[in-house]
Amino acid sequence: MRSVQIEHDDIGLRSSGETPEVVRLLEFARKRDIRTIAMTGVPESSVARAADVCLSVAIPREACPLNLAPTASTTAMLAMGDALAMSLSAQRGFRPEDFALLHPAGSLGRRFLKVRDLMRTGDHIPRVGTSAPMTEAIHEMSRKMMGVTAVVEDGGRLFGVISDGDLRRMLERDAKELQKTAGACCRVDPRTIAADEFATAALEIMRSQKITSLFIVEDGGKLAGALHMHDLLSAGL
Repeated sequence: MRSVQIEHDDIGLRSSGETPEVVRLLEFARKRDIRTIAMTGVPESSVARAADVCLSVAIPREACPLNLAPTASTTAMLAMGDALAMSLSAQRGFRPEDFALLHPAGSLGRRFLKVRDLMRTGDHIPRVGTSAPMTEAIHEMSRKMMGVTAVVEDGGRLFGVISDGDLRRMLERDAKELQKTAGACCRVDPRTIAADEFATAALEIMRSQKITSLFIVEDGGKLAGALHMHDLLSAGL
């Protein structure tokens, strides 16, 4: 017999429905106004009569050749339990976000990680102002070890980005470009993602765009975070 607590109800699972201690447990619960639900293969059993609600999982016979070992009966209970769980999940409006909170380390839970769960914030975000010299931008890229830096306007709004690939292309065109400001050298209107997006969406953007970093912005375009491919891979995505 298995008992599962759901709020103020108890669900009891028993195939025969005649286990004495289960019957006494149900009687004990009734005296204390605890509602009980019985899941049994014998709807006319003592357990079924003692419970407030009886869910029948009756089967014609067990899969066991001797019709003794609980085989088909346990499968029927599992199926009924899954049906109850899914119905309760739908009634309560259970969302992927709720699943992720309860299963943060599992492979399914990792699918529902949000960008905000993995993004770098505060001083860990590589950024320079639009008026900063390119030497400062290069130093910031090296210091934060993301191979990229954000270029922000006064007030923190994201203006553009400079990547190590951009630096190589500048050197190939004209090394004198490195004497300009970060605002003059950056790529404007970079690809970004919202903090509430799934981390898997960020990974798909990086793969499709062949990039290794994304910046996260809030309403109004203010820089809120940074995400590197390594952050996603380290999380098991």
